[in-house]
Amino acid sequence: MKEPITLRVVKAHPRVQTYLNFGNDHLAAMGFTEHGLRHSAVVAQVAARILRELGHSEREAELAAIAGWTHDLGNVISRHNHGQSAAMIVMQTLEEMGMPFAEIAVVTSAIGNHEEQYGQPVNDVAAALILADKTDVHRSRVRNRDLVKFDIHDRVNYAAEKSEVLIDREQRTITLRLSIDIAICPVMDYFEIFLTRMVMCKRAAERLGCQFSIVVNEARLL
Repeated sequence: MKEPITLRVVKAHPRVQTYLNFGNDHLAAMGFTEHGLRHSAVVAQVAARILRELGHSEREAELAAIAGWTHDLGNVISRHNHGQSAAMIVMQTLEEMGMPFAEIAVVTSAIGNHEEQYGQPVNDVAAALILADKTDVHRSRVRNRDLVKFDIHDRVNYAAEKSEVLIDREQRTITLRLSIDIAICPVMDYFEIFLTRMVMCKRAAERLGCQFSIVVNEARLL
């Protein structure tokens, strides 16, 4: 029996490595925050952890990790509809690697639904991916180090000194806990640009039978 395709194997694939790095470079040229190895690793780890801590199977958690690592590959083509592009790239790659079609369907539907403009938590892996992706707010993602030239996305990310996702299986809660330097960015700025993402996280948490909440500087805001 063939061994299941794992995150380790997917990460080592030359196509995945190359497209991830080039896509991140393309976004840097457009002034976007980091969408490379760091972001992919965080999203993969958090997506898998969400499902594990909520009692899902180890295989489902592994599929969430694969989706998390590859969800931004479409940036190699364009930022516009990059979720759709990524899903097609990953579908082809996983088919070539011999992953079962049913697993490919789960992974690629999750990737194709992670953008807030149209994404939906169509399955549990998609829900975990949405939560992991949309909660990755941290100053290490900011590439522009000139504070004078910061846009609102730079300010919000740079102000986030600590970001963590907490899962309580018994209480069925998923909490984004942030520490924000309000001298750099008022809390309202965070909600100005991330409101649609937080609504998406709420829907994703509900898909997993949980309630989503946000705690900023020890104050519960949602």
